[in-house]
Amino acid sequence: MSLENFTWTRVTPAEFILLGITNRWDLRVTLFLIFLPVYLISLLGNVGMMMLIHVDARLHTPMYFFLANLSLLDACYSSAIGPKMLVDLLLPRATIPYLACALQMFVFAGLADAECCLLAVMAYDRYVAIGNPLLYTTVMSPGLCLALLGASGLGGAVSAFVHTTFTFRLSFCHSQEVNSFFCDIPPLLAISCNDTSLNELLLFTVCGFIQTATVLAIAVSYGFIAGAVIRTRSAEGRRRAASTCGSHLTAVAMLYGTLIFMYVRPSSSYALDTDKMASVFYTLVIPALNPLIYSLRNKEVNEALQRTWSRFCCPARGTSDWAQEAA
Repeated sequence: MSLENFTWTRVTPAEFILLGITNRWDLRVTLFLIFLPVYLISLLGNVGMMMLIHVDARLHTPMYFFLANLSLLDACYSSAIGPKMLVDLLLPRATIPYLACALQMFVFAGLADAECCLLAVMAYDRYVAIGNPLLYTTVMSPGLCLALLGASGLGGAVSAFVHTTFTFRLSFCHSQEVNSFFCDIPPLLAISCNDTSLNELLLFTVCGFIQTATVLAIAVSYGFIAGAVIRTRSAEGRRRAASTCGSHLTAVAMLYGTLIFMYVRPSSSYALDTDKMASVFYTLVIPALNPLIYSLRNKEVNEALQRTWSRFCCPARGTSDWAQEAA
C-alpha cells in the first residue's frame, strides 16, 4: 500500500483530455459557426490595425506604437487558444499533450498579463499627451517607449513562468480530464492530487498584484487626465481627449472585469462550467472588439484608413488628394 501511494503521487499524464464547452454535438457545431467568424474578425482586425499603423506615417506616434503592440498581443493570445478550440469543437475527443498544455498556459498567461501592463502604459501615455502636449514627443521618447514595452513583456513573462512552473510541478492522478477548452490554471488545479493551497495563493497574489498595480496606475493617470481636461478651454481638445480615452477605458473595463472575475477570487467560488463562458469572452471576444473600439471612435484611425484605401485601391485619386494636401 505504501509503494502504491508513493507512485500515485508522482503520476504525470502523457496528455490531457479537454472536455470543451459542451458535449452536445449540435451545440458544438453551432458554436463553431459562431466562434469561427469571431476569431477571423479578431485576427484580421488586429493584423489590419498593425499594418495600418505601419504604412501610415501620421500614425507613427507613441500612442499608436502602443496600440500596434496591443493589437499584436491580442492577435497572439487569441491565436494561442482559438484555432485549437475551433478544431476541438468538431472532434469527438479533444486532447492536448502534456508539454503542449504547459506551453499553451505559459504563452496565454504571459500575453494576458503583458496586456494588463500595456494598458497601464497606454494610460500614462494619454496623460502625457493631454497634460503636456508640447512636451509629448520629448517625454515619450523612443527609448522610453521601448523600455515601457519591455517592462510590460517582462512582467507578463515572470508571472506566466511562476504560474506554469508551480502548476506543472503538481501530479495529476485524480483525472486527465480538464473541464475547459484550453489549459487554464483553475481547471488544472481541480484535477491535481496534491495540495494546491500554494498555487491558489500564488494565483491570487500574483494576479492580484499585477491587476491592482495596473488598475492603480490607470486610475492615477486618469485622475490627472480629468484635471487637465477640466482646465482645457478648447471644445475640440476635450472632444479628442474623450475620444481616445473613451476607447481605452472601454478596453480596460472589459479585460479587467473578466480577469478579476476569473482569477482574483477565492477558490471556493470557482464554478468551472460557468467560468467557461467568461473564458470565451476574454480569449476570443475581447480581442475581436478591441480593433473595433479603437477604430470606430478614433477620427485619426478612420482618416488613416481612408488614406490607405485611396492609396492602394484608387492610386490616381490618392495621389491627387496628397497633392492637394501638400499644396
